[in-house]
Amino acid sequence: MHLTETVTGVKSRGGWVEYIRVLKPRETSLLAFIGLATAVLADRGTGSFLNYLFILGTLIMASAGANGITNYLDREIDARMVRTCRRPLAVGSIDPPEKALFFCIALSILGMGMAWMLHSFVFVADLVGTLAAVIWRKRATCVFPQGAIASCAPVLMGWLAVSRSFPVELWLLCALISFWLPSHIWSIMTFYREDYRMAGLNYFPLNASFKRVSLILLATSLLLYGVSLGLYFVRDSGMIYLISANILGILIVYASWRMLTTGRSISAWQLYRLSAFPYLGMLFLSLCLDTFFRI
Repeated sequence: MHLTETVTGVKSRGGWVEYIRVLKPRETSLLAFIGLATAVLADRGTGSFLNYLFILGTLIMASAGANGITNYLDREIDARMVRTCRRPLAVGSIDPPEKALFFCIALSILGMGMAWMLHSFVFVADLVGTLAAVIWRKRATCVFPQGAIASCAPVLMGWLAVSRSFPVELWLLCALISFWLPSHIWSIMTFYREDYRMAGLNYFPLNASFKRVSLILLATSLLLYGVSLGLYFVRDSGMIYLISANILGILIVYASWRMLTTGRSISAWQLYRLSAFPYLGMLFLSLCLDTFFRI
């Protein structure tokens, strides 16, 4: 019996809301946003509204499809974890689950078709990112390299949709995403480590001491802060981004330092909550605002 059945007692019926939930709308929205923001950075905000809208639609289709496929592949593990046992495929609210899989594959194919219409480079970035996302699931042993490749795909897609160049700025954006991942992924895994272990998972950071994980997260947050400041000099950005990068960078480093010094799991949760939109979303938003309103 799945854990969710013991918690809720019944399985809810599947509907369109359940299909939307399978696509992880919050994660999809964040990925699509940073991809669109990257497109704005690539052409310095000179693109047309319709082009940006098409790029956004492509990113949503691609990210939603990849997230949905990973949700399907992880459904049995999700059902064994308290944190994820209420997800639609874990509880069995879409029956058979293959209906959700076909839906997600259709979205991925649509996204790849739209990516091809933008440029063949965008298609390749989408394809590689989707394959990496499918490989990088709860059974994976490390955030790197699959997680970094999958998470950098929206950035590459957004950039290549409007520019065919590969400048230092683009690689710094990819480095930013790569150094951000540990703060976002390893922090929540550390907070729920017993939940993961009870589900039969035991790889890093689940098999490492809290102090060791905290030290690594502090180091990656310092690298993240450094890369964010490097973007300021490479882009020759204005005060909007400089102020935002410093405030957000100090906050993420402080949250990592608190996790190390307090030794409390709640600090890992606080780092996770800070890392998503408060940090990454606001940083990319400030890059866009700096592009449109240079001071």
